[in-house]
Amino acid sequence: GSWCSAPPCRGRALPRTPPGSAGAARHPVRWASSTSTESDHSDGRITLSESCVKRLLEITEDSEFLRLQVEGGGCSGFQYKFSLDTVIGPDDRQGVFEQGGACVVVDVDSLAFVKGSMVDFSQELIRSSFQVVSNPQAEKGCSCGTSFSIKI
Repeated sequence: GSWCSAPPCRGRALPRTPPGSAGAARHPVRWASSTSTESDHSDGRITLSESCVKRLLEITEDSEFLRLQVEGGGCSGFQYKFSLDTVIGPDDRQGVFEQGGACVVVDVDSLAFVKGSMVDFSQELIRSSFQVVSNPQAEKGCSCGTSFSIKI
């Protein structure tokens, strides 16, 4: 893979360690999986919509990136969870996706549930949020936009 060239994902991770503990090892991001704007769902890439890239560039600083996780729960069995993070760990090796200067990181367990998806930023009258759209692993979703069930 190529180096992730975007500042949010360059591997200048700020370790989140308890005070007094040794600094966490920094993980250079050598495994950026997506550097083009093409939507290629067949190889498990996560793509970012134009609105997602724009919003991430507005809200992230330095080495921050958007972390996407899949957890059990929600209305349909699984739910998407988004957060800003600065530490790229060993479990993220296959799930570093950069596009247009913005970066999304997905851990290996979550990646199995979202590979081939697109991350979008939706702004509506009552809320604005990051969302996973066009998830080929999802059988159906909930109207909340954050919960889904998987194809078996």
